[in-house]
Amino acid sequence: MNLNSLDNLPRLLLEADLRPVAGNRFQPTGFADLGAAEYKLPDGLSMLLVESAQSVANRLEKTCLDGDGPLLDPALGGLPYVVVELEGIEKSTSSLVEAHRIASPYILLNKEFNATLVKELAYNPKQPLDWKKIYATLFRYDANSLVHGVFLSLLEGGRVRAPRAITGFIEASNVVRVVSGGVKNSPVDPTGKTQVTDPAPGAKVSEGGVYSNVPYSRVEYVAKEIRAYFNLDLALIRGYRLGGDATCLLVALSLLKVRRFLNSSLRLRTACDLELSGEVRAKAPADFVLPSEAELLAEVQRGIKTCASLFANPPVTVLKTKVKVNEKAAEGGTR
Repeated sequence: MNLNSLDNLPRLLLEADLRPVAGNRFQPTGFADLGAAEYKLPDGLSMLLVESAQSVANRLEKTCLDGDGPLLDPALGGLPYVVVELEGIEKSTSSLVEAHRIASPYILLNKEFNATLVKELAYNPKQPLDWKKIYATLFRYDANSLVHGVFLSLLEGGRVRAPRAITGFIEASNVVRVVSGGVKNSPVDPTGKTQVTDPAPGAKVSEGGVYSNVPYSRVEYVAKEIRAYFNLDLALIRGYRLGGDATCLLVALSLLKVRRFLNSSLRLRTACDLELSGEVRAKAPADFVLPSEAELLAEVQRGIKTCASLFANPPVTVLKTKVKVNEKAAEGGTR
């Protein structure tokens, strides 16, 4: 596969039209205390954010997991990442599923790994940063952190960060609200007077309505167009100065995530089941054609072999981090 057409370009812009798999209605993402993100363009066109950049980032990351993780898709074996065995609760996690990737507290607060990372980053909070060495170290232990961005806030001074290289979101244009509703029926007692008197230990006991017939309203949308947008920052990836092979690997890995996301079941929510409508288009450069998933996977696998000497050995770094359950913090988090 030849990606030479992307050389020297600042970014790659991709677009893909989507449509509901059945009917016309769909349910957008919602935000706490805000609801759906509706807005208008200066010309008055009604718009709707269907999927945010943060949510699409999570979905792109999931495309390369073995199931739901925390391990990597076996087809991408050899790509570096960090696995953490959490001693004390007998669970494991990894930099592929942690919200802050390699910056997860389960990783950065591991004393041995923290010391190793600080040494290899040549990190001194009071001295100028060696960004070439920083990016090389991040690539060595978790290449995905350079694709999706990372902020090592737990290192003293909080100075090390890399922005997101691949950004995606989904918008709908010319949208109209569809207001409907329904009712949750109780086959036992529609008044809700019949309630459990001896609930299970720790269970929340709700009064009244949860037992009865409960009417509810529902807001969905129809739209003239639903479109997914992707922006791959090529200049940023080249700016890591990791060399040609590593740069090609990061670009191919990013594109593989986009292709797998669009090829997958785009059931984003209960009432938001979408599918690709037509081919993926390149807005810039206009002549770029997004390769197939098979072609991109082969290119990523080739890149993994070529870059093996730049990765940790073994590529999967396994840590053991002691943890405990802080009951007071858990109680505070549920309020």
